[in-house]
Amino acid sequence: MALYVLSLGGSIVVPGAIDTDYLKEFKQFIDRRIDQGDRFILTVGGGKTARNYQTAAEQVSGVDDEERDWLGIHATRLNAHLLRTIFKGKAHPLIAKDFDEPLPDFSEPILVGAGWKPGWSTDYIAVLLAKRYQARSVLNLSNIDYVYAEDPRENPEAQRYEELRWAEFRQIVGDEWSPGLSAPFDPIASQRAESLELEVVILNGRKIANMEAFLRGGKFAGTTIR
Repeated sequence: MALYVLSLGGSIVVPGAIDTDYLKEFKQFIDRRIDQGDRFILTVGGGKTARNYQTAAEQVSGVDDEERDWLGIHATRLNAHLLRTIFKGKAHPLIAKDFDEPLPDFSEPILVGAGWKPGWSTDYIAVLLAKRYQARSVLNLSNIDYVYAEDPRENPEAQRYEELRWAEFRQIVGDEWSPGLSAPFDPIASQRAESLELEVVILNGRKIANMEAFLRGGKFAGTTIR
């Protein structure tokens, strides 16, 4: 029985409006894997919901980074509740969001996690949960196929990486976190993952067949960081 930690990008779940077509496909994928004996820890980012609230606060009266982070955290909790709801009956009833308290020894196929404190993203939560439940890797599901040396939207010829060492990856993303940062994996989470000798795999979360290939141990498109 394998346990997988999936850090699901909020921009996939809520790119503008909530993407219910994607969520149906994602649910079918997870349900299939559960039927094969797999278990999952799912974290989810804030997506457009977070950015809408952060932008509104900025436009009305201004907002500092701590409050911008808190708006994002609450957006992740709303999205996490959505995931827990669509997996009701298979997900643990409580969302893991307070790491000052003991985390549950869950027996269900799914545990859902959400934002905790300002200073990092739900990628960091995924790393904490991987450590707590002794998972060897985290699958980061975003809207990119690989980690690139530059933004491929600006430079279509940007170098892509299939494998990276943590030191190499951290040179790309830096060491500083800011609310709303767009990076393949949160820099603070990267520091913690490196210290734990944790493997992180960057995959395009919209390509379900590619994720299936990874879980089967087959050839897949993505970047492995270790």
